[in-house]
Amino acid sequence: MAVKKFVVGNFYDEQVLFPAVKQVRKAGYKIHDVYTPFPIHGLDAAIGLRETSLHTAGFIYGITGTTVAFSFITWVFTTDWPLDIGGKPFFALPAWIPIMFELTVLFSAVGMTMTFCYLCQLMPFVRKDHFNPRSTDDTFVMAIECTDRTNEVEALNFLQSQGAQDVTIQYRETGWWLGTYDKEKKPFESNIQAIG
Repeated sequence: MAVKKFVVGNFYDEQVLFPAVKQVRKAGYKIHDVYTPFPIHGLDAAIGLRETSLHTAGFIYGITGTTVAFSFITWVFTTDWPLDIGGKPFFALPAWIPIMFELTVLFSAVGMTMTFCYLCQLMPFVRKDHFNPRSTDDTFVMAIECTDRTNEVEALNFLQSQGAQDVTIQYRETGWWLGTYDKEKKPFESNIQAIG
C-alpha cells in the first residue's frame, strides 16, 4: 500500500469551503477529496467528479434479472416440467410477467446496493484512514494531494488564505485494509506536521 503526502485544511463553514474548492482547482492543485458531515449540493461538480454510472449498472442488473426469470420460467414450463393448467398453453407469457417484474426489481436493488458498497468501500472489517475524525461531526476537511510539482509550503499558505484552519501536512494510506484501528498502529500515524 502506498503512503502519500497531503496538505489538509479544516473549514468550519460551508460558505467558506465552497469558494475555496473552486479557487484551489483554479490554482492547479489536485484535490484528493473533500469530507463533509452532510451532503453539499453541487460540491461534486465543483471538485470535478464525473457523474456516477450507478444508474447504468442498475439498468444492467435489471435486464439481467428479467432475462434470468424469463429463461428459467420458459425452460421449466416448456421443457423440464410442462404442466397443463386449465388448458393454458405451456408458453403463457402474461402469467409470467409478475415474476419477471419481481426478479427485475430484486436483481437491480441488490446489485446496485452491492456496487455502491464496493465503490464506497463500505464492507465489514474494512478500515480507511481519516484525515480528521471531526469530518463526520462538524468540520469540513479538504485534502490536497502533493505531487512532484507541488510546493507544500505554498499549498499550506494558499489553503490558509482561502479560509482553512488547522492546516497540516499528513502522510496517509489512500487505500483500505482489513483490520481495526485500535489494534493496529500504522507507521505513518506520527508523521503529521502541524503548521500555524
